[in-house]
Amino acid sequence: MLNGLRIIEFEGIGPGPFAAMHMADLGADVIVVHRKGGNPTPGMPQAPVIDRGKRSIALDLKDAGDLGTVMALIQTSDGLIEGFRPGVMEKFGLGPEDCHAANPALVYGRMTGWGQDGPMAHMAGHDMNYIGMSGALWYASLPGQPPMAPATLVGDIGGGAQYLTIGMLAGILNARSTGKGTVVDAAMVDGSAHMMNLLMTLHQSSTHQSNRGASLLDGPHWCRTYACSDGGFMSVQSLEPKFYAVFLDLLGLTGDPDFDSQFEPAHWPRATARLEALFAAKPRDHWTALFEGTDACAAPVLSPDEALHHPLSRARGIWHKDADGTLQAAVAPRFDGRTAPPAAPPARGQHTDEILAELQAASRQAGRKE
Repeated sequence: MLNGLRIIEFEGIGPGPFAAMHMADLGADVIVVHRKGGNPTPGMPQAPVIDRGKRSIALDLKDAGDLGTVMALIQTSDGLIEGFRPGVMEKFGLGPEDCHAANPALVYGRMTGWGQDGPMAHMAGHDMNYIGMSGALWYASLPGQPPMAPATLVGDIGGGAQYLTIGMLAGILNARSTGKGTVVDAAMVDGSAHMMNLLMTLHQSSTHQSNRGASLLDGPHWCRTYACSDGGFMSVQSLEPKFYAVFLDLLGLTGDPDFDSQFEPAHWPRATARLEALFAAKPRDHWTALFEGTDACAAPVLSPDEALHHPLSRARGIWHKDADGTLQAAVAPRFDGRTAPPAAPPARGQHTDEILAELQAASRQAGRKE
């Protein structure tokens, strides 16, 4: 879908590289500028999954010749992605004004936690800090327990990478019609707050409260996970009454007074305690079989490795392992019901000679036209 689009990505960690990976998954030519002679982030593999489908060029931004190569790449690109603290790119002479002077239609994507301005713009932080400040972490646990969201998903990926991708594509569409680029300020604190708007819609209803454990989606017995006898877990979210009725019927609880008033908070603690005891009496596979193929909205909680072998994943090819054993998820979303396997991540600097040759050929071609 993004064939013909070129994105320049400056090496970083987390949401910026993820957004670039997503665009590469969808067909864009993504060139990641790796630090010449640099090493990947400690603990990260030499060729991480988030570099899949990209091309790599190794450059030193402090070298005048390499900086010229970067500017030549920018002149041939639709978009740029960087994830440094505000002002760092400007120090290299690669800020938005510099880049737009070379390519007025460039969409300049900036990925940060706190944004390009504001009282916290220059402070360090990570996923949990950003979503803690945005309000998105508030509901991420049961009452009496410290909030804990799935690592990186709400801030880095949901509130960060996906908003940067949307912003980049919107900017590129606008640039193609106007010839004018833009600066995309994608901040994880902004995006994760924006993701709360559906919850805030529920927040305005009479059944939703800001107290943890008393809101429509984090308090009821029909909206949580339950431990099973073998240490596994089942997820239950039977929100609509018709699905809740199926759930109760399968458990033999239809007509039980503890479960009659689905939306009455006073009944939730007692119903929760009973379901905890019920699920704890049998292994996860028992409950999986009971709910499979029904509209009870109850399903097992699988690890990524377990999901790899589930019939759903096998049928849709959601998860797969490479020859080296690397587990990764397939390209998403799908178009016309099809998905293409992602290309392997490159070695650092693998395409340096290839990209330099392309730039030289483009320069010669431009010279002939002049």
